[in-house]
Amino acid sequence: MKIFIKTIILILIPFMLQAKPDVSKIYGKIKFVDSFPDYRVKVVKSFPDLRVKKTNGFANKPGEWKIVDSFPNYKIQIVDSFPDFTIQYVDSFPGVK
Repeated sequence: MKIFIKTIILILIPFMLQAKPDVSKIYGKIKFVDSFPDYRVKVVKSFPDLRVKKTNGFANKPGEWKIVDSFPNYKIQIVDSFPDFTIQYVDSFPGVK
């Protein structure tokens, strides 16, 4: 019984300690997808990991996203549970809080 518990703990620890991605590097051309995303993201109204400003121009700073249909830098899936990180849409001051 003790071996079984130790085995379960050793299997679960890596899943529990998964590091969040460096959200300061997620900017540029973004495509929203329903499957096979690079990142799964939840949109929140407070305490985000990344503040996102949608732009039509050059998205070359952390938190600036240009939404595209082809040739994205990152593919994002919007989810309600188990996200890789959270975002909040803003009109000014995008980036990491």
